[in-house]
Formats: sequence, C-alpha cells, structure tokens
Amino acid sequence: MAERAAGAVSLPDDWPAPPELSMSLNRMGIFDWDLDSGLLHLDGSALAVLDLTAEEYDGRPSGLKGRIPYNEGIRLYAVVAEAMENGSETYGAYMRVRQRDGTLRWMHAQGRIRREGDGRPYRVIGVLRDASQELADSTARLELDAVRRVQTSVVEGTTAALAHARTVQDVIDVLKESHGLEHLGATSLVMGLVESGRIHLVAEGPEGSFVPGTRVTRIDEPYPMSDVVRTLTPRFIESAEEFAASYPDLWPHISELGITAAAYLPLIAQARPIGALGLLYGDKNGFSGEDRNLLVALGSSIAQSLQRAVLFEQDHDLAEGLQQAMLPRRIPAVPGAEIAVRYRSARLGRDIGGDWYDVIPLPGGRVGAVIGDVQGHDTHAAAVMGQLRIVLRAYAAEGHTPATVMARASVFLHELDTDRFATCIYAEADLTTGVVQLVRAGHVDPMIRGMDGSCRRFPVSGGMPLGLSALFGQLDYPVKTLELDPGQTLLLFTDGLVEQPGADLDDGMRLLSSLVRDGPRDLQMLADKLCEVVDERGGEDDVAVLLLRRRGAHAPQTGGRLQQHVAQGDPEALSSARHMIRAAVGAWGAGNRSDEIELSADELITNALMHTDGGAIVTVRVLAGTVRRLRVEVEDRSSALPRRRDAGEAGVSGRGLLLVDELADAWGVESRGSGKCVWSEFLVPDRPSR
Repeated sequence: MAERAAGAVSLPDDWPAPPELSMSLNRMGIFDWDLDSGLLHLDGSALAVLDLTAEEYDGRPSGLKGRIPYNEGIRLYAVVAEAMENGSETYGAYMRVRQRDGTLRWMHAQGRIRREGDGRPYRVIGVLRDASQELADSTARLELDAVRRVQTSVVEGTTAALAHARTVQDVIDVLKESHGLEHLGATSLVMGLVESGRIHLVAEGPEGSFVPGTRVTRIDEPYPMSDVVRTLTPRFIESAEEFAASYPDLWPHISELGITAAAYLPLIAQARPIGALGLLYGDKNGFSGEDRNLLVALGSSIAQSLQRAVLFEQDHDLAEGLQQAMLPRRIPAVPGAEIAVRYRSARLGRDIGGDWYDVIPLPGGRVGAVIGDVQGHDTHAAAVMGQLRIVLRAYAAEGHTPATVMARASVFLHELDTDRFATCIYAEADLTTGVVQLVRAGHVDPMIRGMDGSCRRFPVSGGMPLGLSALFGQLDYPVKTLELDPGQTLLLFTDGLVEQPGADLDDGMRLLSSLVRDGPRDLQMLADKLCEVVDERGGEDDVAVLLLRRRGAHAPQTGGRLQQHVAQGDPEALSSARHMIRAAVGAWGAGNRSDEIELSADELITNALMHTDGGAIVTVRVLAGTVRRLRVEVEDRSSALPRRRDAGEAGVSGRGLLLVDELADAWGVESRGSGKCVWSEFLVPDRPSR
C-alpha cells in the first residue's frame, strides 16, 4: 500500500530541498562574526539580501557601510552591544538596507552569542533575512513605532534645547550638533532669515552645496525657501525627479549631493514669516503623515526660538551701541603716563552691562582714572553708566577732592530715577611726585605691578557703593595714598576679571596676580592678554580694565598740586595726608626743608581738627614765579580766625602758630565764605635742569 502510494507520487530530484536552497529562495542568509579577529563571514544568500557580490565585500563589518545607512547602523550596534553586556544569548533587530538602485528595504538580523567560560563573548552566529513583506505584521509595526518614538523624542529634546538658545547661531548649533537631524533621517539643513523682502542665508547645508548668488534672494524668486515663505505652506519634495522638475534652476547646482528628498518649512512667528528651514535627505523616498506632522511641529518650535534670538540680538546691538556711545571715544595722551584700557562684554559679546572706565586730565600734571560697574546687564544699566561717567568726570574736572568727587557722584545716582547702584574706584595721580590718592566705593581692590613684573593687591579702605552711601547717609569716603614709582603700574578693573563661578574672590585675585606677573611688559599687549583669558574661561560678566604706568618724574611748567580731605577722628586720613606732603616735598625739590614743611603742615592740620567742628582740606602746591615757593593750605568750615597766644611755661597747647611763624617764610589766613584757609609758604630752590 505504501509502495503504491509512493510510486504514484512524482517528486523533484532535490526533494526534500537542502537548507541552502530553502534559505536562498526565502532571501535568508547566514553570517558568522569572529569578535577576536573582527572578520564577518557572509554566505552567498546573506550577500544577496544586502545586494552585494562576493567581490564587493572585504570580509569586515566596515565593508557594509555602503549598504547600511548611518542611523540604522548606530541602532543595530546599540542592540548588539546591549545584548553582549547584559549576558543575553540572542538578539534580533529590524533595520533598513540600501539596495544597489538606492531604494531601501527592510532586513531582520538575528544572532546567537557564544561566550567563553568566564562569559566573555567571542563569536556571533546568525541569520539575515529580507523582512520587507513583514511590515504589515505586528512585530514590524512595533519596530516602526519605536522609530517614531525616537523621532518624537528628538523633536521634544530639540525643542527643550532651543529654549536656551539666545542667538541665531545658537539655534543653528542646536540643530547641527544635537544629532537630531541624524535621528530624523536628514543629512543636513539650510536656513534663511527674512529681512526687507529678501531671504538671507544663515546656514548653508552640506559642504560644497553653496550655490553662487543664493546668499541673498528675493521672496519672488523660484527657490523652495522663497515658495514656503511666500505661501506660508510647507513643501515636501519626495524624489530627486520631483526636485529637478520643480526647481530646474537650482537642481543642476546640487544634483551631485545625492539628495533623494527634501522638506522645506516656513518659520512663522506671530502670524508672519521670519525665515525658512530646509532639511535635505540622502536615503529617503516620500514622507508619511507622521513625518510631516513631526517636521511641522519642529518648524514651529524653531520659529519661536529664532524669533527670541533675533529680538535678543537686536536688543543687544542697541545696548552695545548705547554703551559704546557712553564710553570715552578716545583716551587722551597724558604726559608722564602710559595708559591702556579695554572693555569686554559678557559671554563673548552676547550680553551688555554697566562697566565703564575713564581717564580725566587734570591741572598741574595730574590725571584722574576711573573704573566702575553699574548693577545690571541691560540697556538701563548702560544708560545709567553713561550719566554717572559724565557727572563724575565733571566733578573731578571742577577740582574737588577725590572723596568729594565720590560723595557727589553717590548723591547724583541716589537722586536719579533709578533703583540701580554702582561700585567704583577713583584714583587721582600726580605724575610729578607719583602720589596717587584712591577712593573706593564698594569695588574690588586695585593691584600694583612693579618694574620687575611682581604684582600685589593694594588694599583700599572703602565706603558703600554709589547710590547706597547717599541713601544711608554715609558719604565720608576714606582716601588711601600710595607712591607710584617710575615704571610701576596701577591696575584698575571690574569684578568680571577676577570672579569665576564656584571660586572664591581671593582665588581670582591670586590668578590675576600670576597672569600679570607672567604677562607681557607692553601695557596694550597685557590688556589684550587679560581679556583673552576671560574669553577662554567663558566669563559670565562684562569686564573693564584700566592700566596706568608712571613713565617717570614729570615736571609741569606751573608746578604741582595735591589735595586731600582729612575727616575728624580718622587717623588713617591724617597719616595719608602726611604721606602726601612728604612725597610732594621730595618730588618738588624741597627736600632740604622737608622737616620744616612737614612739621608746619602738621600743626595747621591739627589746629583745624581740634578747634573746628568738621574736617579739613589739605592742599600742597608749587607757586610759579621769579622765586619758587611751596605752599601748604589747610581749609576748614569755621569762620573763626586763629590767633597766636602765649602758652605759658606749663601750657600744653598754644604753640602751634608760633611754631609755624618760626618755620615758614610766610603764613596767613584767608576768608573762604563759610570757612577759612590757613596757609604757610616756603622758599624752595629752582628745579635743576634735566
């Protein structure tokens, strides 16, 4: 019975089919991957699935780059790596493969991982099969859903990153550097902004894709970005043939780039087009409904970020222009001094603030140097800075003492219609003597650089910031005096030069000291170097720098003049005034009478502090004439005139004016309206010719 049945059935000669034939007919092949050597064997059927010949394949995974698109290869590698790391024995993944004619087909790779006794993988054996017909199956749909989820997350992640973009370049960098384009399948992008009826290209696409004459185009020209801006409708180009037919003028210039599809999106903000975005694809044919929805959502997010960036840049340009107009246009040449100034706006020019500097030529060979910082980083801070700079310059030019200059500037800022305050340092330098009087209002201390390059912090007792000192009625600013020797440099700067996120201010000052010590001798080069260092570390604040070097003893034709306020109960101010007088006497060639001059001045200052209700203003100057005279003036607010009297044998006071009368060549008293001035003069030899 069995023999008859068997004899009645006619079977092929190769029945049952060998495994090789069965796998070949079903577009299935075998691979064997030796992990130690890196060799990947593919049998003939596996090569057929990948549309490769044996001659085209070199036996290594890198030989498949032409068939497996970059983003698909990344995804497959992630699946295999995860299986090897977590101890799995098998893995499986769907991916797209590029055929010889450029079309894409789905393939499924399934492998079994072989491991050593210690669990180390050393070999993977598996099967490749054509999975194009399985897209309707649930497994393939899940795989596609995963791809969609990745694309959706890319759009969401890109949107989140764009929220932090502050400039147009930031927006471009986010799109290019986040790898979002790769996950969306695009190879590159082009972007343009609408300005005055034209589209200005700001991102050019892949290297070599720039078309001459398209940097700026009119909206009515036959280009895809012009079309979407004009119609406010996205344009999806689904094949190279469609691109060539729709834009025959553009296509010949980009046909060699391998573009198979493109999506052009209008960037719309507040119901008006502000630009256009083009995404270019090299392995895509057609756009599904989900593709289009995702890209339209991405375009909307980009448009909002781009509008914020454009508005920010416009506001920044306005603020920067305002600030540049408020800063001195040029620094005057000051005999006896070498000066360098720099201003660097925050975040490499992306922010604006109220930092400023100023150099004020004063009579008698003196110069005023100012560095300051108004609170805030906006146009209002720049406007306040400009007003404050002007009034401070005016007060200094009127001849007020440094302490008075600072106090009046504080009152001005307090009375100004603003809630801002400012920190500041004002230094008045006499280049004849090298005496520098400094007043500090809540600012960082200055530094001194020696002739040998050494650099040290110079502590200055300061008062409250400008505006706040007037608000709280604390307008007495102490004056600190120093002698700047020829070749020494005074460094004034704002806190952006020394402040770093997460670091102590003292650390910043030590770093600055080392930079100055090791920096170039030339002041202009040193100023540039300091700003470069701030740029390298990504400074978050703007920076102003003023460097003043004393060239040498400078002798003005009309003689010198120094002035300082001495408050009652301020021993430091009294010591500073004595220091100023001693420096002036030595510098102006009166050293042979230094003891007489210092003792006389000390008596006049002490009388003013003891017998009046307020402080005193001490002025030392050289009177030009046929005979050189050094004059010391002590001015106070009391109208009561001093008189000489006999102190008696046991008296402890009353000898001051007697002493002055004996020491000085002349002395006297002058009425000054609400007060008086007591003065003494000393004949001094002519300055030797140089």
